Amino acid sequence: MSSSNSAYIRYTRFVLVFVFVVIAAGGIVRMTQSGMGCPDWPRCFGSWIPPTDASQLPADYEKYLRQQDIDHTFNAQHTWTEYINRLLGALLGIWILIHVIWSYRKFIKTKPVIFWLSFLLLLATGIQGWLGKRIVDANLAVVKITTHMLVALVIAIVPVIILRKLKAITPVQDKGTKWLALITLLLLLVQIVLGTEVREQIDEISRSLNYLQRELWIGRLDFFFTLHKAFAWVAAIGCVALFWRALPHKELAGLGAWTFVVVLLTLLLGLGMNYLNVPAIAQPLHLLSSSLLFVLVYALLLRVK
Repeated sequence: MSSSNSAYIRYTRFVLVFVFVVIAAGGIVRMTQSGMGCPDWPRCFGSWIPPTDASQLPADYEKYLRQQDIDHTFNAQHTWTEYINRLLGALLGIWILIHVIWSYRKFIKTKPVIFWLSFLLLLATGIQGWLGKRIVDANLAVVKITTHMLVALVIAIVPVIILRKLKAITPVQDKGTKWLALITLLLLLVQIVLGTEVREQIDEISRSLNYLQRELWIGRLDFFFTLHKAFAWVAAIGCVALFWRALPHKELAGLGAWTFVVVLLTLLLGLGMNYLNVPAIAQPLHLLSSSLLFVLVYALLLRVK
């Protein structure tokens, strides 16, 4: 492998890691109820640099605060938490734009599919930014939040596809493992969609209780939470079975082991939220581990034929 290829692969891995940084930042926004900390988009209270104190609000600030379901008064912590989340998203866009330019110069003649995948990554990131605006405009509507999460997963798996196409790895011939990985991936996808619905309900319940009395939150969830719990165990069984089938193949054993570790972590975080009254820190960690688990299973799927 040439040094330029190695540098490109390292940069692609960096982009992939930064995608998860942005996903984690989004989870922190939800954890702190900062989703409407900036009630307009792309600016924040009509400014590119948001205020740090109520005295710095524009004269017409009431028109922004009236849009908020979460804060009806100015909250600098919420505002800057959401704003930093947006800055990280913008920074990811810059990293991806550099990736597209590099991909064009390096692969457009030899491996054009790499360039088009990189361009897809940029397009998906642009759509994600547009969805962010739509979510703010709709005051955190749940359907748009679910779509936002699904696009984030697309952004996460495209670098994995690029890395797979650049590495000369002979795929493992195992039809059973291929089908198991595909079924597990679909189960995880359903689980993530159900999780966004549960997360929205938690937001509504916590808001109705002024973000207090956490011991009551879980008990007020509806049947979506029951489905979410049931699918969690089914998807976990799929991940463990996938780990077991991957063990005999040295090309898959590493990914299988990581899948096993992350599915255990995801289950523990889910159980912690269920039995420990939804500790705030567990929410972004659960989101992050679920996303990582999806990408790991997808990466394993790519290595099996």
